[in-house]
Amino acid sequence: MRAVAEAPAKVIVTGEHLVVHGAWALAAALPRRVRVEVAASSSLKIASQGFGAGAPELEPLGQVAAAIAEEFSLRQPVSISVSSSVPRGAGLGSSAATMVALSAALSRFHSLGLKAEDVVRFSMVGEKGVHGRPSGIDPTVCALGGVILFRPGTRPRRVSLKGSRSLVVSYSGVSRATREQIGRVSEAKSKYPSYIGLLASSVSDLSVGAAEMLARKDNKRLGETLTINHAILGSLGVSTPTLDEMVDLMASMGAYGAKLTGGGGGGSVVAVAPKAKEKNLVSGLAARGFETFIAKIPAEGVRSWLER
Repeated sequence: MRAVAEAPAKVIVTGEHLVVHGAWALAAALPRRVRVEVAASSSLKIASQGFGAGAPELEPLGQVAAAIAEEFSLRQPVSISVSSSVPRGAGLGSSAATMVALSAALSRFHSLGLKAEDVVRFSMVGEKGVHGRPSGIDPTVCALGGVILFRPGTRPRRVSLKGSRSLVVSYSGVSRATREQIGRVSEAKSKYPSYIGLLASSVSDLSVGAAEMLARKDNKRLGETLTINHAILGSLGVSTPTLDEMVDLMASMGAYGAKLTGGGGGGSVVAVAPKAKEKNLVSGLAARGFETFIAKIPAEGVRSWLER
């Protein structure tokens, strides 16, 4: 008997980085998913695509498993296998989706009945090992799915959509370390607290407004909001010439607006475009070497089941 869980990737529509400093952020689960399988074993074993046994990148998975085992006094060692359609380091929540899927799979395997908030709590053990000081937005949206407004210390607000929406997501091909980018913004706050506080308040308003625009399908204004948010992120030093180029390319190909998404310093760009222009964006960015896809939202959150 084995337990299987799948969790979605995510995209932050507005508010990354400043969410750590109290701003509302808007995030959506993406259809691409991470799959984790858990089975009984003679000792803890962890295997993941692209990593050899004992690789340091796998340590956060062991930390999540250890935290759950300690809290529930579990004695049965397990083997953990991870497979994913989410590129690592792309700003699309690969690590969070993995931690969420692992927590859900362990809950299913040991019949723990963990609720979504507990899945997020245990996932944060691994996320802290990966990112240092994460806000919690990534595991929250990976666990809940759909579209949410998130602010640390506040219950997430679900954004109700009638019908589906689509976003264009493009990966720069440059992996980034979110920990470093978070540190960059935290350092700026220590030097210019009033400025960062003002930006956090402004971005918070942008996120709340973006949620309303998304709900009523006001894509033109939503795109404009993305572009404004990208400029703010650029002022914080977390964009790159490549990401700026991608944002400009998307605008020149007909997007309403675009921005970097996630940690910055690399990773991905997200855009809103007219339906008639979406495929042009995909082919145009792909022709320049950027992996690009259309993501339909809302997407389902984590789910788990047992297999023989």
